[in-house]
Amino acid sequence: MQINLLGKNIELTEAIKDYVLKRVTNLERLLSNIEKSGGEVKVAFEVGKSTHHHKSGEVFHADCLIKINGKEFYSSADKEDLYQAIDAIKDSLYNEINRNKDRSQTLT
Repeated sequence: MQINLLGKNIELTEAIKDYVLKRVTNLERLLSNIEKSGGEVKVAFEVGKSTHHHKSGEVFHADCLIKINGKEFYSSADKEDLYQAIDAIKDSLYNEINRNKDRSQTLT
C-alpha cells in the first residue's frame, strides 16, 4: 500500500503523521484482501487548516482519496479538531469501501 500524506497551511508533526497512519492502517484490514489478490492500493491523505484568519468554527480540513484497482473512494471533512476530521474520514471511507465490497460479492 502506498500512502502519500500532505499538509496545507499546517506543519505535519510526528503526532499527526502517526495518527493518520494509524487510521489508514485500520482501513488496511479491509484492503489487505484486495492487495493479496494482486490489486494495487494507493492512498492520498491531505490535512490542513482551511484558513488562517478564523478563530473558531470548522477550521481544520482533511481529504482522503483511495484508489483501488482503478476505483476511487473519496471523503473529506471540516471539523473544529483535526483529529475529529481524520476520524470522520476514516469512518466514511470504511463504510463506502465495505458497501462496495458487499455489492461486488453479491453480483458475483
